[in-house]
Amino acid sequence: MNLQKTFLFAAFVALSGASASACSTCGCSFNSDWETQGLASGSGFRYDLRYDTFTQNQVRNGTEVANPWPAAGHEQELFTRNRILTAGIDYSPSANWGLNLQVPFIERAHATNGVTGPGTDDGTSSARGLGDIRLIARYQGFTSAHDVGLQVGLKLPTGGFHQTFDGGTIAGDPLDRGLQLGTGTIDLLAGAFRFGQLGTQWDYFAQVMAQVPLDSREDYRPGKSLNLNLGFRYLGMGNVIPQVQFNGKVSGRDSGDAASPDDSGGRTLYVSPGVTFPVIAGMRGYVFWQVPVYQDLNGYQLAPKSILTLGARYEY
Repeated sequence: MNLQKTFLFAAFVALSGASASACSTCGCSFNSDWETQGLASGSGFRYDLRYDTFTQNQVRNGTEVANPWPAAGHEQELFTRNRILTAGIDYSPSANWGLNLQVPFIERAHATNGVTGPGTDDGTSSARGLGDIRLIARYQGFTSAHDVGLQVGLKLPTGGFHQTFDGGTIAGDPLDRGLQLGTGTIDLLAGAFRFGQLGTQWDYFAQVMAQVPLDSREDYRPGKSLNLNLGFRYLGMGNVIPQVQFNGKVSGRDSGDAASPDDSGGRTLYVSPGVTFPVIAGMRGYVFWQVPVYQDLNGYQLAPKSILTLGARYEY
């Protein structure tokens, strides 16, 4: 039952910069299954395959839907459609140590009317391929229950960042750096967590994770971000486990000549109800629906109205 008794808490800090696109407005801090992420006290291997789908098609300014729109001097983005398949492997040689690898494969389509309007700087793009890989080590030997831990790792520049528009009047021009499959930078990932029980039928987790770019690449540096997650699970329904997460993210502005600092970065809070359920021996499926309850975005950015996550994990 240790794998079903989880609370994460932590403290770490970071901030600055943002994204040359609306991509920073998605609820990417969500933990699909915290056991798969290594936020549990058992040893061994865990495998995870997760699919996220969301379309950013709502233009927001600050805490409101943009009105009136378009606004002079700001790009009139139409939509960004995202499909992300992430393969994860987690290995714990002992209850004290663990290593987590996340490999994303991204399919993304984007359309914009540009700043001056159709017929002058409108464009479309589509791409699919490997995104930026994350490798995170953790230590959770501070207590006999192994329920408190620290995490440190890197986001590697494995995703491409030289894509161009493939349609419209600006076909062949470089795509916004924030819309590329990768940032081109190496980012430090650092955080902390704690997990435990609330009574006999509930458990919970809390986690904080900072992401800090360590370099810039071809006139672009993504902003620092701070992700905070809080989750609760109800264990009174047997193998079917409903749960809810609260996922907060603070992003700074991007910087560099290839960035769009005025229209990047912000603060978001998502509520993510979901359920995990048995599939076959050793495998559990999960479904989550992320809904934004607070968005305060710099400038004018595309934001999703919701995010659907499907997946399965296997352990032995």
